[in-house]
Amino acid sequence: MPARWSDLPGWGADRPIDRTSELWPSLLRSCDRPAAGWAAVCAKARAAATPAFSDEAAREWLQQHLQPYRVESLDGSADGLVTGYFEPLVEGSRLPRDGFKVALFMAPADLATRKPYWTRQQLDTLPAAQVSLRGRALVYLRDPLDALILQIQGSGRVNLTEPDGSRKLVRVAYAGHNDLPYKSVGRWLIEQGELRPDQASWPGIKNWARANPARINEMLWSNPRYVFFREEPLPDPQLGPKGAQAVPLTPGRSIAVDPQSIPYGTPVWLDTTEPLTSTPLRRAVIAQDTGSAIVGAVRADYFWGWGDEAEAQAGRMKQPLRLWVLWPKV
Repeated sequence: MPARWSDLPGWGADRPIDRTSELWPSLLRSCDRPAAGWAAVCAKARAAATPAFSDEAAREWLQQHLQPYRVESLDGSADGLVTGYFEPLVEGSRLPRDGFKVALFMAPADLATRKPYWTRQQLDTLPAAQVSLRGRALVYLRDPLDALILQIQGSGRVNLTEPDGSRKLVRVAYAGHNDLPYKSVGRWLIEQGELRPDQASWPGIKNWARANPARINEMLWSNPRYVFFREEPLPDPQLGPKGAQAVPLTPGRSIAVDPQSIPYGTPVWLDTTEPLTSTPLRRAVIAQDTGSAIVGAVRADYFWGWGDEAEAQAGRMKQPLRLWVLWPKV
């Protein structure tokens, strides 16, 4: 729905919460793969991105070239939900050794020939299924929950120990799955009466697993989906993995959306709060990714980055949301 800039909470304040100029690197990366109708605006955005480009200049540029629209669901509701995601950072080993026995696998050679493919439980237990994984181990991790969070998030960073003892930071990226539905282990724990809904965050799931080591496989097998990976170089550790738009994600500036509602590359103004606090989180971000659980118009997944703080914030985030898209003026 057409809106005024003054409708955006926090927009244009004397001391805005959002540092609008920080949006520009993420916007320019999206301009490498512009949505329909964005080519001319992207050319102007590149020209505007000078070293002296201030927050005030950025806001003025956006107001000059773009028009805000309030996003509503089909039933007319402007209220929705924002969750968070992150890029896990885990320890790994190129070869199996004491403490590193949980393998991440590359896609099997016969993945495309069997639909659906083996379930998670079958890949863990059936000799016939395990044949397909022989020789496909990419890295080995300490903990099955490290593997699970990489599979849930779709990519991650591994502090890798090579066979010669040297250390290397690499990224493991999504390379396919077994064509079976994702089922939340948090939801399974709630249904089993093991956790209350308010406890079923990632920290809560990890705490339950530590307290119930004999039931970890039971929990893991409740999710039949199995994700395969490939290794990617990490030339710039300050950039995140590539999202569905095929451009690198930026911590605090990239979101996942339902692309049927919001095209990739669209700037979006978020109005929400930080997890566990009432601190407003109002800022300009770019729609650069999607996810199987991100469905509907007023729905977003906020990319927090990597490391312990990003993991904690993403695991707790489940906040009310309103949003506005910023679209080129006609």
